[in-house]
Amino acid sequence: MAMKPATLLLLLAFSVTLLVQSSKASNSGNPAASATFSADDFDWRDMVPDLFAASAQPAEEGLKTMLENSKVLRAYVARQVRAECKPGNDRCDSSAEGFTVDGEVTKRIDGIVKESLVHQHKCAVLDYPFNRQSFPFTEISALRSENRQDAYIVLQFADRSYRAVDVQAKYGAPYDTNIFDRYSVFVYRLVSAHYISKAVFEVNPADGAVMKLAISLKAKKNH
Repeated sequence: MAMKPATLLLLLAFSVTLLVQSSKASNSGNPAASATFSADDFDWRDMVPDLFAASAQPAEEGLKTMLENSKVLRAYVARQVRAECKPGNDRCDSSAEGFTVDGEVTKRIDGIVKESLVHQHKCAVLDYPFNRQSFPFTEISALRSENRQDAYIVLQFADRSYRAVDVQAKYGAPYDTNIFDRYSVFVYRLVSAHYISKAVFEVNPADGAVMKLAISLKAKKNH
């Protein structure tokens, strides 16, 4: 029996809707799998377990733990991988046996740590700039103390689109606030039996734009 045009159009529309929902579902849990990444996709609290693990590791290993698990860095490097790795590419062949985007991202982050890590003032330090445009951050920095169980991640924001109101909408009222000459800060913290972790958002008081986020973790001595 021939299908009526109206019925055919309805089925086509339903099929397209299912495909869109399926695509969203496949990417929703993994920002690095998506072509876009926004500042709001990042949640500083997700980094705390990795900072805690890093605080108990040797300095270089700790930095690698933080950066390999950073959603921001993984999303940025994944963009590079997708742009560069094509079937038949001698330098990065996406059709090679065993190739995965996540695997290539981890490999490149390990290379970043090896090439960019420096030792300063009894700390292992790494600064990595994001040179591509249309990314919500311009730089990620990591620091691991070599003689204390401290770990730090710092993110520089790329533009003025992420604001203090967005921070409070996501995390609620801050634990503390302060005002300095050129910026104000919103402080959040997580406390457990094993550590104290703080997130300090630096905000431009003139327009409320977030400029920097510093996440710190100090392991407690009785841990």
